[in-house]
Amino acid sequence: MHRPPVTGPIPLTRKPKAPQTRHKVNWLNPTSWPLLPVPLTAVDPNSGTTLGIIPTRLVTNSRSEITDIIAPDIMHNPYFGWGAHARILAFPSKDTQWSIVAGGEQHIESTFDAVFQTGLLRETPFSLTVEGLYDRSGTPRFYGIGNNSFKINQTVYTDQQLGVTATLGWNITHAWQLAYTFAAKKVKVLGTTLRGIPPITSRFKGTFGIGTTHELLNRIMLIYDTRNDITIPTRGMEVVLFGGVASRNVALDDSLFTEAGGDGRFYWSPFRSLVVATHVNLRYEPTAHDAPFWALSSLGGDESSIGGSQTLRGYGRGRFYDRNSFSFNLELRENVLSINALSTHIILQIAPFFDTGRVFHGTGTFPIRHLHNVLGVGFRGIAPPSVVGYVDIGKGSEGLAVFTGINYPF
Repeated sequence: MHRPPVTGPIPLTRKPKAPQTRHKVNWLNPTSWPLLPVPLTAVDPNSGTTLGIIPTRLVTNSRSEITDIIAPDIMHNPYFGWGAHARILAFPSKDTQWSIVAGGEQHIESTFDAVFQTGLLRETPFSLTVEGLYDRSGTPRFYGIGNNSFKINQTVYTDQQLGVTATLGWNITHAWQLAYTFAAKKVKVLGTTLRGIPPITSRFKGTFGIGTTHELLNRIMLIYDTRNDITIPTRGMEVVLFGGVASRNVALDDSLFTEAGGDGRFYWSPFRSLVVATHVNLRYEPTAHDAPFWALSSLGGDESSIGGSQTLRGYGRGRFYDRNSFSFNLELRENVLSINALSTHIILQIAPFFDTGRVFHGTGTFPIRHLHNVLGVGFRGIAPPSVVGYVDIGKGSEGLAVFTGINYPF
């Protein structure tokens, strides 16, 4: 390194440096550890039991709020062998956050997912969310189309996706937003084999969506949002009306489907420690022209997204497919313990829940008949203002399902 020349007299003695103090690690006290070895135990109806460890580092600010989570993992899955992922979630402010996850396993599975969000508080004229995704998974299931598809018809396939999604929102007021979403993706569905489960190509040969499909989606959403917090809401509501059109090319002259629907999320806190959270979703595809099965309305799993799959935590993701869907969820989120740990404040929560829903083909079908019901309980660790980790256990007509992840399902 270049140093500037010394000018003036050279001192004969140097002032001794002050001794540096180091953070002392007490191995009997986990809150002093530089990394927290979080056990990875995921029991998913589709992916099986995944075991591993997540050495997690939490970075906090002067207010003991988490600003970064650095959480690589090493894991083993009975289907795909050993794997590892790099993961960072950053919360530079309440208005902006981003995340990057990348990794893979010995066989088939690999992923790269980068998300950037800003304008979350709607205090500026516009909000923006951008996501780039590559994902290859060997565990998705397909049972056929319809609300009464049978478990005995279960098949498996390899799902490979490459795409980008961008949503630009115009914040008309703090509560009202008009948003436009553009999504471009390439999806490749291939037959694969897991022990005891035949490939999709053997039982559902000729189903639209097998092979390679390109999708360009344009969606408009009108959003009314009065939630007091976008990550850990305790009161208020978010209501979304949406409509869109998907095609195979930019010219929109090769339509896949049109969509229309609504999504409502409502939060009420009758007591300080309790939040009653409800969610209802109704999605229609008025037209569909050889639409791939994975673009239909679907139920199953622990995630709920606008225009996408809806939560039904007694079944694996994508358990039921058809053109239209209805779903309803109810949770009682009760805070049971509040502690200071890992340089931040953590709230432990228990949440008994009820999920129900169905898929259907005709627009004239009454959506709240012949429902699939799930009862269960969730356990959550919350680090305000940005982090929610969960374990949800649900029981439907096909047995127990266990899900783990980050963020509330709705």
